[in-house]
Amino acid sequence: YVDWLLTVPLLLIELILVMKLPQAETVSLGLKLGVASALMVALGYPGEIQEDLAVRWFWWKLAMIPFCYVVLMLIVGLNEATRKQPSPAA
Repeated sequence: YVDWLLTVPLLLIELILVMKLPQAETVSLGLKLGVASALMVALGYPGEIQEDLAVRWFWWKLAMIPFCYVVLMLIVGLNEATRKQPSPAA
C-alpha cells in the first residue's frame, strides 16, 4: 500500500500530462486526481487489515467514493481531450 500511495497518483498525473490540456486545467486536475487516488488507497488499507467482514465492506465502500470520482473525472477529461485532438490525416 505504501508503494501504491506513490505510484497510483503519479500514474494518474502522467496520464493527465499526456492529454495536453491547458496548464491551469492540468494543474487543477492533477491535484484533484492525485489527492483522490491517494485517499482511495489510504481508505483501502484499513479494510485490508481487518478480519471482520462487515468492517472490510465498510472500508471498501469508503474507498469506492474517491475511486468513482477518479473514474468519472478521467472519462470526462478523456472525452474533452479526445474532442480537442486534430483529426487524423487521411
